[in-house]
Amino acid sequence: MRKHWIDNLRWFTVLLVLFYHVIYFFNNKGVFGGIGGFGPYPSHPQYQDIVMYLLYPFFMPLLFLLAGISARYALEKKTAKEWFKARTRKLLVPGTIGLFVFHWMVGYFNTLVAGRGDIFQGLPGPVNYIIMAISGIGPLWFIQVLWLLCIVLLLVRALDKNDKFWNWCGKLGLVPVLLLGILLYLGSFTLIRNPRPESADGLLNLYKPLFYLIPFLLGYFVFSHDEIIEKLGKVWYILGGMAFGFGVALITIYFGRDNTSPEFLQSPLNSVYGWMAILGLIGTFKALFDRTSKFATYMTRSSFGIYIVHYLVIASLGYMMKTYTQLPPWSMYVILTVAVFTLSPLLYEILHRIPVVKWCVFGE
Repeated sequence: MRKHWIDNLRWFTVLLVLFYHVIYFFNNKGVFGGIGGFGPYPSHPQYQDIVMYLLYPFFMPLLFLLAGISARYALEKKTAKEWFKARTRKLLVPGTIGLFVFHWMVGYFNTLVAGRGDIFQGLPGPVNYIIMAISGIGPLWFIQVLWLLCIVLLLVRALDKNDKFWNWCGKLGLVPVLLLGILLYLGSFTLIRNPRPESADGLLNLYKPLFYLIPFLLGYFVFSHDEIIEKLGKVWYILGGMAFGFGVALITIYFGRDNTSPEFLQSPLNSVYGWMAILGLIGTFKALFDRTSKFATYMTRSSFGIYIVHYLVIASLGYMMKTYTQLPPWSMYVILTVAVFTLSPLLYEILHRIPVVKWCVFGE
C-alpha cells in the first residue's frame, strides 16, 4: 500500500526548496552563491530573508530522511543489485551526464552571478563548455550525495542482514525519537569551522556527506516503521508548536548571520529547531495529508524533475532582472516566484518527452 504522506511531504519540501532559492538568490546575509541583495546589511535588513533561517535547518535533512524511508520500502521489493542499478540511473546519470546536456546553461549564469564572466575569454570553446558544465552542478549536489549514501547503505545493511537493529529501532518510544535530534547536532561538527582557501574544505562543507548520512540512515532504520510514524501523527500539533517556538527564537538570535555557516549550523538551537520541524512535518502529513488527489499524483510523479531544472529559471531570470532592469525589489521577488513555479514544470514537461534527453537529464 502506497504511503501518500511520504509522497506529499516530499513534493511539498521540493516546493519549499524552490521558494528558498528565490529568497536566497537576492539575500544580503553573505550566503554563498546568490547574486546579492539590494543594499548591505544592517542598513537594508531584508526581512524576507527570514525564510532562509526557517527553511535551511530542516528541508535538506528531511529530504534525505524521506529518501532513507523510501530506500527501506524499495529494498523490501527489490534485490540490492536491482535497487542500486535503478538508483544509479535515477541519480548518477543526471548528476554527471546531465551536466553536459542541460546544466551547462546553469553553469553559464552561475559564472556571471559570481562576477567571473571574463573566465571564458581567450579559452577554446570546448574548455568553456566543460567549465560551464562543472559550474552547473548547483542543486544537483543533492542527488550526487544521495547516490554515494546509497552505496554506504548497502554496506551498512550487510552488517544487519537479519534486521535485528532495524527491528530494535521500531520499538523506540516517542521520547527516544525526540532525542535522536542529538545525532544531527553531533553531525553538524563534521563541518569545518574555518575552511582553508584553495582546499577541499569548502566543498566538504557544501556537500556535507557525513552530516546527511545521519538523517538518511535514521529514515531507513527508524522512520520506516509505521508504529513510530503513528506516534508522531498523534502529537503533530504539539511538535508543530514546539517547532514554531524554537523557530522564533532562532530568528531572534541569529538573524543577520550567514545561515549556512558552520557556526550557525553547529548551534544547539539550530539543531533543536530543525529536528522539531522535521518531526512536526512528518506528524502533520501523516495525520492530515495521508491521501492523494490529481494534483498530488502529478506532483509525486514530477517533483524530482522540477527540482532538477528549476535553478536555470532562477539563475537566468534573476540575473537578468538584477543586472539589466530597474525594477523595484518586491517585483523581482514576485516575478521570480511566479516564474519558478510555472516555468519549471513547463520545462520539465518539455524535456522529459524528448528521447535520450529525458534519460540524460532525469534518469528516466
